Amino acid sequence: MPSSDAPDAQPIPTGVPGFDGILSGGYAARRAHLVEGRPGSGKTTLGLQFLIDGVAQGETCLYITLSESRRELLSVAGRHGWSLDGIEIYELVPPELSLDLKQQQSLVHSSDLELGETVRMALGEMERVKPTRVVFDSLSEIRLLSQGSLRYRRQVLALKSYFLLNDITVLMLDDLSAENDDLNLHSISHAVIRLEQVTPPYGAVRRRIHVIKMRGTEYQGGYHDFVIRKGGIRVHPRLVASEHHRSFVIDSVASGVPELDRVLGGGLDRGTASLVIGPSGAGKSTLAVSYLVAALKRGERGLIISFDETRNILLQRAQSVGMPLGAFVEAGMLQIEQIDPADVSPGDFSGRIRDAVERDGTRIVIIDSLTGYLSAMSGQPYLVMQMHELVTYLNQQGVVTILILAQHGMVGKMESPVDLTYVSDTVIMLRFFEAAGRVRRALSVLKKRTGAHEDTIREFKIDAGGLRVGEPLERFRGVLTGVPTFDGDRDHLLAERIRTDGTIVSEPGRDAAS
Repeated sequence: MPSSDAPDAQPIPTGVPGFDGILSGGYAARRAHLVEGRPGSGKTTLGLQFLIDGVAQGETCLYITLSESRRELLSVAGRHGWSLDGIEIYELVPPELSLDLKQQQSLVHSSDLELGETVRMALGEMERVKPTRVVFDSLSEIRLLSQGSLRYRRQVLALKSYFLLNDITVLMLDDLSAENDDLNLHSISHAVIRLEQVTPPYGAVRRRIHVIKMRGTEYQGGYHDFVIRKGGIRVHPRLVASEHHRSFVIDSVASGVPELDRVLGGGLDRGTASLVIGPSGAGKSTLAVSYLVAALKRGERGLIISFDETRNILLQRAQSVGMPLGAFVEAGMLQIEQIDPADVSPGDFSGRIRDAVERDGTRIVIIDSLTGYLSAMSGQPYLVMQMHELVTYLNQQGVVTILILAQHGMVGKMESPVDLTYVSDTVIMLRFFEAAGRVRRALSVLKKRTGAHEDTIREFKIDAGGLRVGEPLERFRGVLTGVPTFDGDRDHLLAERIRTDGTIVSEPGRDAAS
């Protein structure tokens, strides 16, 4: 619906994915919005998306530019794959600012003449086009010509009055070129939106958007991450788990390894988050993938967020332990997101997971590992809070979530880079131990909120046939200290699998190599 036909100040689309929800529907029709940000923060892209959406809605759109040429705007649009057909672009160049010597004069103070001429030309173009959506780029030129805050405020008030009287929805862009942030316009604007870019010591620029003010609207305040890629800006609203609920059947999901499910009291429960902790190489990822493969075989969709491994290595490693994932990827059942910790923001990270859950119907999510996620959130003091919101959201969607956390060190005293046990419903701990001159692996469940679990310690093995879990080992001590010691009979330990006529079986009794 064109804004001229919309009820006064009712929301109209912004044209920016994810932003309408933050503004409770979009910009206010027939109102002036101030969009401010340093050069390069994305203001022009935001404005163009607003006008492109207006053309799609059948509205008349005008882009008034004092800072960029038509050629530059067309170049920006071309890089995003956009067409600006249907958008009037007006390059506002007052005669006094041109290079034509006939237009220059010295009788009147140049700034006085330039300011009046600039405003007059802008109003004249709007009278000609009669737009319903306008982007005015930028107010910095008006500020410089005004040479004073009072005159500047009066000129912007005059423009705002014209927009209001002519039922125009406008974005006024300001690049904050003043030495100090000028709050002069905040009180006269219906909405104030600020774009920021933060450059960390290492990695890509992080961009975020902040709605400072929007009259009469219950908008979502605070910072929200956004990215600029081919196709324009996409905003990732800050995740608020309490706003997302979904009905689902609570049941236990199996791993395909009966002994492992027995330790966990029947398996992992739907709508819960499980934390698998242990040293590097203990088998955390393989344990998680065993539940993933079982879910994929049941026809459920899965997602792996991998910080630590490349996609090819992950597929190759899973194949080597009897858990082929390639066919599920090709069938579209499994999505593997390989993420560079230096190039992802918290909003981008949670946005990818939300897309997989809400758009693709993903029912099991593995984050491998939280150590990589911690690196991605470098300098973020609220990591646990962000993770709590994400885990709560996944639980409310009925997703089985498996979080992997690599502890510092491989043997001896272990430390975790962050404590997320309280946000986890189940905690599984893996350890190395020594027996009969060989390094083995032990598994124990420390916590399960949703039901009973074994308090035993069991050995487990990973080989070409997959994952195996042995019987409870009673002669263990020192597991929680990080240095497990087994004092029992070697006959209770898992034997090696041997091949007989191409079939993998388990050799009874003691380990074949013992």
